[in-house]
Amino acid sequence: MQPPSDALAAPPTARPHSLTDLFVSFTVLALQGFGGVLAVVQRELVEKKRWMTKEEFVEEWAVAQIMPGPNVINLGIMIGARYFGLRGALAALAGMLTFPLLVVLALALVYAQFASNPHVAGALRGMGAVAAGLITATGLKLLPALRRNVMGLPLCTALGIASFVAIAWLKLPLAWVLVALGGIGCVAAFRKLAP
Repeated sequence: MQPPSDALAAPPTARPHSLTDLFVSFTVLALQGFGGVLAVVQRELVEKKRWMTKEEFVEEWAVAQIMPGPNVINLGIMIGARYFGLRGALAALAGMLTFPLLVVLALALVYAQFASNPHVAGALRGMGAVAAGLITATGLKLLPALRRNVMGLPLCTALGIASFVAIAWLKLPLAWVLVALGGIGCVAAFRKLAP
C-alpha cells in the first residue's frame, strides 16, 4: 500500500481535551453567532481549533443540514458524539443552548420594549444583510474543498447552482429540491465510489 501524496494528505486535526472544553467551545461559538453561525462555526472549528478539515466540515455540514433541527446544533451533536460518545453530544448541545437561551430571553424582553421604534427595525434589517454576506463569504471560502469531493468540482458546482435557481428564482419547496437534487448527488457519489 502506498502512502498518500502530499497533495491528497489532509492536515492533522486536533481534538477537544475534555467535556468541559467541548462545552465551553460550543458556548463561545454559539454566543458569537447572531444572525447565522455558518461563518463562525467554520472559522472556529476548522481554522482556529482544527477539530475538522475543510473537507470534513463540508461533508458534516451537509449531513447536519438534512437532519431535522438547527444545522449548527446537529453539527455540534455529531462532533461531541465523535469524540466523547453520548456524553460529548450532550455537552456540545448544552454548550450551544444554555447561555444563548439566557441571552435570547433577555433580548426578547428588551425588544418588547422597543419593537415599534423604526431605528430598531432598520438595525435588524441591516443585520440580516450582514448575515447574508457572511454566509456567502464562507461558501466561497469553502469552494476549494469541493475539489477533493468524490463527485468532482463541475458536478458539485452544477448541483449548487441548480439548488440556488430552484429555491431562489423558481421558489420551489426546499423538501422537493432536497429530494430531487440530493438524490442526484447521492446517486452520482455512489456510482463514483462503487468498485
